[in-house]
Amino acid sequence: MHLASLDLPLIWAALLAFAVLAYVLLDGFDLGVGILFLVEHKAEDRDILIHSVAPVWDGNETWLVLGGGSLFAVFPLAYAVILPALYPAVIGMLLALILRGVAFEFRYRATGYGRRWWDIALCGGSTLAAFCQGLTLGGLLQGIHVVKDAYAGGWWDWLTGFTILCGIALVVGYALLGAGWLIWRTEGPLQERCRNHARTLAIATLGLIVVVSLWTPMLNPRFSHRWFGWPGILLTSPVPILVALVAWGFWQGLARKHHVTPLVCAELLFVLCYIGLGISLYPLIVPPSITIWQAAAPAASQAFLLVGAVVMVPVILAYNAYSYWIFHGKVRIGAHPL
Repeated sequence: MHLASLDLPLIWAALLAFAVLAYVLLDGFDLGVGILFLVEHKAEDRDILIHSVAPVWDGNETWLVLGGGSLFAVFPLAYAVILPALYPAVIGMLLALILRGVAFEFRYRATGYGRRWWDIALCGGSTLAAFCQGLTLGGLLQGIHVVKDAYAGGWWDWLTGFTILCGIALVVGYALLGAGWLIWRTEGPLQERCRNHARTLAIATLGLIVVVSLWTPMLNPRFSHRWFGWPGILLTSPVPILVALVAWGFWQGLARKHHVTPLVCAELLFVLCYIGLGISLYPLIVPPSITIWQAAAPAASQAFLLVGAVVMVPVILAYNAYSYWIFHGKVRIGAHPL
C-alpha cells in the first residue's frame, strides 16, 4: 500500500497520542517517586527510592522527546499555537526536569547538608514538573484563542482555576504511581509505608478524577455533547464504569498485599483517563477549532517521517522493555550501585 493512500494525519495523531501516554505511564511513576522523596526521613530509605528508578528514569523521558519532536515536525500549526499559549507552563516543566536530573546525579557526590539540599531539589523538581504538566493539559483542554492560525490570547490566559486543579491532580496522580512502583520494588517496613501512602493518594486521586471529569464538559459544548449527548453517551458511559472496577481492583490488591496489582491498577486509571481525554478532544488537536488535519504538515513530510518512526518506535520499546527486565526485582541497599 502506498503511503499517500493512508490517512497520515490520523496515523501520526495516534503515534503522538501513544508517545504521550507512554511518557505519562513510565515517567509518571519516577516523578511520583521524587514527589514522595522527602516523606521518607531515613537516608537509607531515600537511597532505595533512588535506586529503584535509577536504571530507567532517563530512558522514560525518551517518549517526551519523541512526542515533542513529532508535534513540531508533523503538526507544525499546533506547535506554533500551543507553545506561545502555554510558554510559562512548558518552560517551567523543562526547567523542573533539568533540576530533577541535576539533583539526581549530584546528591550522590554531596554529603551532610549538601545532600539534604539536593534531596529537596529532587523532590521540588519532580513536583514542579508534574504540576506544570497538569497546567499544560488544563490550558489545552480549556481552549486556546486562535485568530488566523496564530495565538491571539494573553500571557496569563492559561492560568485559571481549572488549570491549577489539573496541576494538583497530576501531582497527586503521579505520587500514586510512585507509591505503586515502590510497593512493587521494595519490601519490609518501607513497602508497608508505601501501601499506606497509596491508600491516601488513591482516595485523593479518585476524588480529583471525579471533579476534573465533571468540570471538563463545561468548558466546551463539543465536550458536553460528546459525553452526555446521544448517541455519544453509548461510547462514553463504559469509561466511568471501568474506572470504578479498576479502583475496586486497586483496593483488593492493597488489602491482599499484592506487590504488582496496585501499580497495574494505578496505571490503568491513567489509561482510562487518557481515553476519556481522547473521547473529548478527537478530532481536535488545539481546542476549540484546529483539527489534526488542519494542523498537519504536507503529506510528503509526514510520509518521510513515518518511515523513521516505524523503525525507531520499536527500538525504543525494545530498549525500555530490556531495561525493565534487567533491573526487575526488589531493590536493596547496594543492590544497584551507581
